[in-house]
Amino acid sequence: MNKLTTFLWSTLLISQMVLADVANGEFENWNGGVPQDWTLIDSGISVSQSTSIVNSGTSSAAITVNTTTQGSTDFRQSISVTAGQNLEFSTWVYHTEGGVKARLYVDGYRGYSDNTITNQWQQISYNYTASANGTIEVGLRFYDVAGFDGSEVVYIDNYAPNSGVGGGSGCQTNAGLFTLNTDNYGSETSWQLENNQSVTIASGSGFASNQSYEEALCLADGDYTLTINDTYGDGICCQYGSGSYNLVLNGNTVASGGSFGYVETTSFTLGGGGGSSGLNGYYADADGLTGYQLKTALYNIIKDHSVQGYGALWGFYSSYETDIYYENDGSILDIYSERPSANDPYVYAPVSNQCGSYSGEGDCYNREHSFPRSWFGGAIEPMNSDVHHIFATDGKVNSVRSSYPYGEVSNASYSSQNGSLLGSASAGTGYSGTVFEPIDEFKGDIARAYFYMATRYENVIGNWQNNSTYSDAVLNGTSNQVFEAWFLALLKSWHQQDPVSQKEVDRNEAAYTHQGNRNPFIDHPELVSDIWGN
Repeated sequence: MNKLTTFLWSTLLISQMVLADVANGEFENWNGGVPQDWTLIDSGISVSQSTSIVNSGTSSAAITVNTTTQGSTDFRQSISVTAGQNLEFSTWVYHTEGGVKARLYVDGYRGYSDNTITNQWQQISYNYTASANGTIEVGLRFYDVAGFDGSEVVYIDNYAPNSGVGGGSGCQTNAGLFTLNTDNYGSETSWQLENNQSVTIASGSGFASNQSYEEALCLADGDYTLTINDTYGDGICCQYGSGSYNLVLNGNTVASGGSFGYVETTSFTLGGGGGSSGLNGYYADADGLTGYQLKTALYNIIKDHSVQGYGALWGFYSSYETDIYYENDGSILDIYSERPSANDPYVYAPVSNQCGSYSGEGDCYNREHSFPRSWFGGAIEPMNSDVHHIFATDGKVNSVRSSYPYGEVSNASYSSQNGSLLGSASAGTGYSGTVFEPIDEFKGDIARAYFYMATRYENVIGNWQNNSTYSDAVLNGTSNQVFEAWFLALLKSWHQQDPVSQKEVDRNEAAYTHQGNRNPFIDHPELVSDIWGN
């Protein structure tokens, strides 16, 4: 792009931003107790200036809702837009009692605030693309809900197109940022974030193709579900472009991806304080602890398991590693060939199809150290036969995986018949080498196996970093955090995306019978955040 083109493009962008300005969106300018430029104030609400509850600047607008007639609770102004202009409108809302919801209005009624979040600021947003040159109305409408007593104050501040800088000022709980990169068919994609009462906290749709979007979030502690949809059923990566999405809260990735079908859903919990309190029985000695002190207590509980030997894994697989969950055919459950929603490309009979030699997929199954044994120095016990991290897998795919780290693949050099990938790591993950990516169904299984390894071998794992190039890429040389930041973020993301399944619960019980210890992160998934943070 030459300088003249750059100047003209910059001028166009500036003119569009000026046209789209929400006047007095920070509610700093008042005349006679009324905010300047906000002219459409209905009879069911009144407005006054507040200097005590403010998101930023010196004042906000205190909206008093005095009616249950929703048609009399609009608070708006008109702005000019340009055809094709894409803007993200947002405002900050502060509920005092929880009997009223605020609904964003941007050329129509959009998403709601979460009225259950009281006495703190939250942000609601909507991404808008203008269909024509002209004027649209923006603002809010207020809705009464159960518990409304006939009069309630809601504060609003900073109503403006949002630059998307994560978290925003004034967020007193969980600040974050949702990022979406669309593929060649952006209009097929939509997303929404709901709380545990199925109230939509934030959402987006109507996206342009091959564009990036960001939405700042401020969430209270609680349970949430993020859902991303593709109407064509081919996800947003990688057949028709390199789309992706990422949700970061409190500096940690809680959901990410791009390769899915019609829909992908991630549930996660923020705060809540449940932590390790209430642990009893097998885990009683860890009750009430947090952080690395909790991790050490768990180490003391699960260490010194009964070593059964490498050969005993075959018997474990034939007894406990069979498919009674998907096809329910009693074949070996191979995480590198299993297709959860379709017929498997091949099946293995227990014992008779053990490796052996192989030349391609489907020849035989063997024993996959998800945590490669070269990382801990070779065929050394008890790590070499610890069933908690060694899974039955196809011999060929096991060989292809080699000892590469797990990760998110951007460009695949190999794809197994169930969609497991080998290739270069996705940009922005913090690692640029070759990685292996299992299918989504088993990513949480892998993550919890790694959290087990970090805990069970706390006494020695800090010395494994330099055993190989790939262990150096994953391990940070400590016995507390254990993993490099990029890999820890990946594990926590996979742990959230793929919750504990019945298969894992049953396998954990079988492992306890087999070698006498348990994976605490299957029994109590919340321990991951109690030790390593949300």
